Amino acid sequence: MVRCTSAFVPQSAVRRKSYSKPNGGSVPSMPAHVDAPERLPQPSVAEMDLPIVLDALSDPIRLAILHRYLVDAAGGERSCGWVGIDRPKSTLTHHFRVLREAGLLEQHLEGLTRISRVRIEDVQQRFPGLLDLVLDWQVPAALLRDGIES
Repeated sequence: MVRCTSAFVPQSAVRRKSYSKPNGGSVPSMPAHVDAPERLPQPSVAEMDLPIVLDALSDPIRLAILHRYLVDAAGGERSCGWVGIDRPKSTLTHHFRVLREAGLLEQHLEGLTRISRVRIEDVQQRFPGLLDLVLDWQVPAALLRDGIES
């Protein structure tokens, strides 16, 4: 499975138990609980800016990512590796970040995996009809890995 990025869980988010040694010391153990990670930074609906959104959609790879999430994931949550775009992991990480920072995608971490979904309601509220244009777009086959159809 392809993962977009690895995640570092800060020590402040981990609660640890300690066990006593027979000689009186304590030994740290596995975390008792890891707090649920917060969603990665994204603009509010009011902060979504049309030039930034259009710039994010001006790249065919980012347009293909958004199209795959809308069509094949039916707007649901999927990992970044699921998208099936034939590009290096570092390149895809960059494209996902641009889409998130434009307000088109929402992302959160589950372990070491970034999970993404299209912010359909927010985008429709701010820019009615924009996602319909993305849905109508045909993804070039050259962008997709073998065996994946748009």
